[in-house]
Amino acid sequence: MKLSKIVMGALCAASISTAAHAQQLGIGTMAPGNLGYSIGSAIASVLSTHDIGAIVQPSGGTSAYLPLVDSGELDFGIANVIESGQAAAGEAGFEGHQLKNLRAVSVLFPFRVGLFVREDSGIETIADLKGKRIAYGFTNQVTLKKVVDAILATGDVKEGDFTPVMVPTVVRGMDDFSAGKADAAFFAIGGSKIAEVEASVGALRFLPVPTDAEAEKRLKAEIPAAYVAMVEPAPDLVGISEPTPSVAYDYVLLAGAHVPEENVAAVVKVMHEHPDELTAAFARFDAFDPDQMLKDLPIEYHDGAKKAYEELGQ
Repeated sequence: MKLSKIVMGALCAASISTAAHAQQLGIGTMAPGNLGYSIGSAIASVLSTHDIGAIVQPSGGTSAYLPLVDSGELDFGIANVIESGQAAAGEAGFEGHQLKNLRAVSVLFPFRVGLFVREDSGIETIADLKGKRIAYGFTNQVTLKKVVDAILATGDVKEGDFTPVMVPTVVRGMDDFSAGKADAAFFAIGGSKIAEVEASVGALRFLPVPTDAEAEKRLKAEIPAAYVAMVEPAPDLVGISEPTPSVAYDYVLLAGAHVPEENVAAVVKVMHEHPDELTAAFARFDAFDPDQMLKDLPIEYHDGAKKAYEELGQ
């Protein structure tokens, strides 16, 4: 009797493992060359190494592939926490198209951003941007306007306090900065484009954000999921010559509610157990913390993820 129970238990575990591994999982990402694509490719690579078939399916942006995750045409997707919350709530670029079937699977790592200036500009703080020209608007990247507003808010700088240099995209904003049309522009810390700008115009500096309680309150009034992270100097971090407090928000792995619980649980456990393999696949995963995969997010967690984290003691 005891032996038959052991055998039945083993068969049950094997069937769950087979169900989790047999399906080819699709991961929606941005186009090649974008951060989201690199993240998705690394996850797919590591999952495949551990017998979970996964393939990246790139497209033009989150507005294109998150609806496919919601509808069940894709299984997983990569997005930042701001876009994830907007999609789940039907806000901003997802207004009128609420994605009710999106679920969170894992927090990945922080995305650190800032406003940069020429090092010899005399602009030292966010507050110093009052009266200056700032690349702004981002009509083709709506989320980024909100992020820039949040960074400015830390220094109590609001629309009307500066001259907006209206641009459709962040890259155009950097180009206008390089051409001398703007005194400050926005970009991700560590992004390759920032090195190109510095090579063109000379030394750059990312402006530190204030860290007092009132500044944090203003930041979270704009983006509740944002926080301040200290960025230490590193050879590949242009514009960071000293420890610099910067605005950060997390990238997350999402899944559709249709994905079986055992599949999602298997993905969570592989990522939790193999952070070094993720880092080897994409260096930015050096900031991935297996103990921080579960955080309060503006989107519900998948039931499979909940069960996995409970088993992992998170």
